[in-house]
Amino acid sequence: MLVIATAGHVDHGKSTLIRQLTGMEPDRWAEERRRGLTLDLGFAWTRLGGEEIAFVDVPGHQRFVPNMLAGVGPVPAALFVVAADEGWMPQSAEHLAALDAFGVEHGLVAVTKSDRADPTGATAAALQETAATALGEVPAVSVSGTTGEGLEELRAQLAKLAGRLPPPDLDADVRLWIDRAFTIKGAGTVVTGTLGGGTLRVGDELTLGANRVRIRGLQALGEPRESVSAVARVAVNVRGVPRDSVGRGDVLLTPGAWRPAAEIDVRLRGAPSGELHRNLVLHFGSAAVPTRVRPLGPDTARLLLATPLPLRTGDRGLLRDPGEHRIPAGFDVVDVRPPALARRGAARARGEELTALEPGWDYLRREGFVRHEDFRALGLPEVGERLGGWHADPGRLSQSRAEVAEVVAAWAREHPLAAGIPVEALRQRLGLPDAELVPAVLAGGPVLKDGVVREPGAGLTAEVQSAVEVLEERFAERPFRAPEADELRKLGLGKRELAAAVRAGRLRAIADGVVLAPDAPERAAEALAALGEPFTVSRARQALDSTRRVMIPLLEHLDAAGLTEPLGDGTRRTCCERPENGLP
Repeated sequence: MLVIATAGHVDHGKSTLIRQLTGMEPDRWAEERRRGLTLDLGFAWTRLGGEEIAFVDVPGHQRFVPNMLAGVGPVPAALFVVAADEGWMPQSAEHLAALDAFGVEHGLVAVTKSDRADPTGATAAALQETAATALGEVPAVSVSGTTGEGLEELRAQLAKLAGRLPPPDLDADVRLWIDRAFTIKGAGTVVTGTLGGGTLRVGDELTLGANRVRIRGLQALGEPRESVSAVARVAVNVRGVPRDSVGRGDVLLTPGAWRPAAEIDVRLRGAPSGELHRNLVLHFGSAAVPTRVRPLGPDTARLLLATPLPLRTGDRGLLRDPGEHRIPAGFDVVDVRPPALARRGAARARGEELTALEPGWDYLRREGFVRHEDFRALGLPEVGERLGGWHADPGRLSQSRAEVAEVVAAWAREHPLAAGIPVEALRQRLGLPDAELVPAVLAGGPVLKDGVVREPGAGLTAEVQSAVEVLEERFAERPFRAPEADELRKLGLGKRELAAAVRAGRLRAIADGVVLAPDAPERAAEALAALGEPFTVSRARQALDSTRRVMIPLLEHLDAAGLTEPLGDGTRRTCCERPENGLP
């Protein structure tokens, strides 16, 4: 579908031309039809040569420029209208400046009222003006509203224009700027807009401000659709938001795909930053947002938006001075996550940075690590080293890898009995944004196991090592005799020391304060299986030369592993093969 907005001076015949092309009345309000003056956006459509063409008709009077900008902002093409009897006029220049600021590159010129005056002069003037803008060289057609002369040629040129437009990205994230909202009895809230990219489907979930909404129904060109793909004029029946909470300038978005920006760095077109008023209105899509301008360089500025907007690098918009009824500058967004300008001279330094900005790299170097999906959400190319769901700046990654060994060693000095530094503690000390990055930072150095990081081969302190060796000599003679609490205390083995020895695989904890050799449960299971008949706790204790303090938790340990089974009469039997991976 070709979506095309009209543009041009008031009373040059924009709405009349749309009526002739479509047979529809674009002026929706009774007052518009009574006064013969378009006050708000109008909509109409037709089919030409197999092409679907939708029109957004805009007002030409300077009092209604905000309405005009809301209609022109989201469209990819324009039908620029100039009257032969009046020629180029002030609002012609303002509308063309708006198209240029928005970066509209496709369109054609229609010279109306050609039955009232020779269209040659108006045509030449219009083509000269458009050639100096983003529209460039465009076809021009002279038409007469009275005789209908030139309408067929205009229809043919519109069909050709539809064929010249670049194909839209049907898989793009949806950003539908709302230009109209109303209620239909029995259906609820309906919003309309120009879908510039992506696809909408009945049942899809979108975000609308802070709300999650679901598409209840779709229409395009007055017909119900199950799906609508860009580029298209579309009406969306949404469930989940009342009519009084949505209006022009709001936007339907693919959930999670956009990052609203309250501050943006831009490159200006049309006026030096020093000539701009400090307070202007930013227009993008159908939104109009009060904005403060802070110059950075001759053609760069920081814009501070009163209301955050879902913008991406590369977006084009305009700044308007409502007090002077003019459009002083267009802009290209170059950074939607700019750095703070807190220190003295930061603005000038930032302006210098923007002259040699590398999209993607500037943001990645500043952040160090960036989520993969953030590049698309910010409109940036994917750069850096991919690490799972993240991208890393090579310099920052090298720095973190160089620091990790010292951080791990410092933690070991501070916590000599700890198994290692917890992943979250390491993340914080390295300044990593997510624990997912920790394995990539380790990269062959310290090892990660059970949620902690330690140096390879890191073991027990000398004191604990010596105490454990005493126990190992004891277990070699009597493997099922656990040391008493007093003995452990004399050896200097408190809870922390015992936990460290268990983590190191030098002891096996059977119960609180009861430790044996690492292989004690497996050896106990073999010895009990040799009894060949059900056994009591007392019989097991005798067979293993142990104590009741050890035997009861040891048998419960074997029960849990499924190697012994209580029979309900105070006896047990061995019943299963040893697990391949050993006991828990």
